[in-house]
Order: sequence, then C-alpha cells, then structure tokens
Amino acid sequence: MRNEPMAYLSEMGIDQYQLMHPQRLSGYQAVNITLPSDCKLLLVSAVLPQGDQAEFLERVLKSMQLTLAQVRHIYPHQLPQLEQPVEWVWFAGCASTELPSKVLNTPLLSDIDGNNAERKALWQQICSYS
Repeated sequence: MRNEPMAYLSEMGIDQYQLMHPQRLSGYQAVNITLPSDCKLLLVSAVLPQGDQAEFLERVLKSMQLTLAQVRHIYPHQLPQLEQPVEWVWFAGCASTELPSKVLNTPLLSDIDGNNAERKALWQQICSYS
C-alpha cells in the first residue's frame, strides 16, 4: 500500500515534504499517476494510514472482500493527476469529488475507529453499492 521509497525514508526517520501547490513553480508539469491493474480501492486522505489506522483499514477492506494489496493511497491534491478510474474511491477526511466510481466519504480513519456512529455510517455507504 505504501510507496516503497517513501516507506524507506520514513523507517530511517527522514522527514518527507511535498509541495502544496507544485503547479505554481515555473515550468512544472504534473506527473500522471497510473494505478496498478489490481487496484480496486483508492484511499484519498491527507493522512497516510499507519499503525492502528492501517489495522482498522484492513478490517474494513476484509468486509469488502478486498486486501491491502488492492488499495493505494494518494493525497487529495494528487487526485487530478489520476489517469484512469478505479472501482472504489474512499475520501477520508477531505472533500469528495464527483467520480464515476463507487464513492465513500468519511472523516479520517482515526475518527471512525472506535466511533460506532461513524462505523455504522461507513457500513451503510458500503452496503448501498451492493
């Protein structure tokens, strides 16, 4: 689920920075994001799930008959760079966009885990596509 070079930097304790508005740089051209063919769900969130959040995500995915290997994470500002649609798009803690995919819209994963009302609302969204 994690980008390997970023995972290595994180494990070494090296801070990572991303420009908020890279398009403002002179001559900048955004690189399109191509998802692997086995990607079924795209998690769009300002927070990369780690630890307890990743475990919670895995439990939700299991209920959807998906695995972590079928999920990719992007930050909200990267969404326009997406080349192809994906079956599911989960907006967690950010504004959603009109897409041809099945869309889930929730608070951050940390706000859902342990909150029965939010978990129920998420489950109802998932079931609405069955």
